[in-house]
Amino acid sequence: MTRPLTSHWSRFRQSEGESIMTTFTQKHKKIERNVTLLAVLALVTVTIGGILEIAPLFWIDNTIEKVDGVRPYTPLELAGRNIYVREGCYTCHSQMIRPFRDEVERYGHYSLAAESMYDHPFQWGSKRTGPDLARVGGRYSDEWHVQHLTDPRAVVPESIMPPYAFLAEKDLNPGDMSGHLRALKRVGVPYSEEAIAKADEDLLTQVDTTASSTEFEQRYPKVQIRDYDGNPDKLSEMDALIAYLQMIGTLVDFEAGEAQEQPR
Repeated sequence: MTRPLTSHWSRFRQSEGESIMTTFTQKHKKIERNVTLLAVLALVTVTIGGILEIAPLFWIDNTIEKVDGVRPYTPLELAGRNIYVREGCYTCHSQMIRPFRDEVERYGHYSLAAESMYDHPFQWGSKRTGPDLARVGGRYSDEWHVQHLTDPRAVVPESIMPPYAFLAEKDLNPGDMSGHLRALKRVGVPYSEEAIAKADEDLLTQVDTTASSTEFEQRYPKVQIRDYDGNPDKLSEMDALIAYLQMIGTLVDFEAGEAQEQPR
């Protein structure tokens, strides 16, 4: 007697399930066939989802967790970054290592939001024609960068990057760096009044190894002071661009952070 009862119960549940699905399908067809109703329900759904995503941000002072070591760009690095944007380097090179094994093994530690907190505009993205540059700082020598920018295929034969030899011949004319730093301060970059006042002086200090740089180094920790393009008699756009490239990804000490996370 057990088997017939079990079989009957199974058929009943199956029949009930089919009935529920039929009812749901019929109601869903009404929504699909009524364009106005479908639009209203879609709008309501998007509105509720948007409120749930956006509303909490009004009660959060900062959505980016600060990381030790991150600082604003020096005037020379900032001038180099402007050249990087001007020449469209961002169209082929991203500065965002995603937390995937293949990317971490190739480029290094995945990117943190705090590393770009002073970027206006930021250089994140996933479209790459050339390699990601988020950890390019310190990976190659200045001489390598000079040769690569002058003739990319002399260094990387399969490269399709255009040459930028003209940067070494073009004098750096960054404009009013004090005004630039002040504008960035208005959007949240923590430049001090002293840094703003001495912006033009600091730009020259970074490529002059004989100048007094104590205060400059205090304003910009981990700053690299040297001639970048191999021509100390000339401050070129290549100096600025290489200075920018050589600092990307060097401010945060990931090895120290990983050591602290190791179990004791």
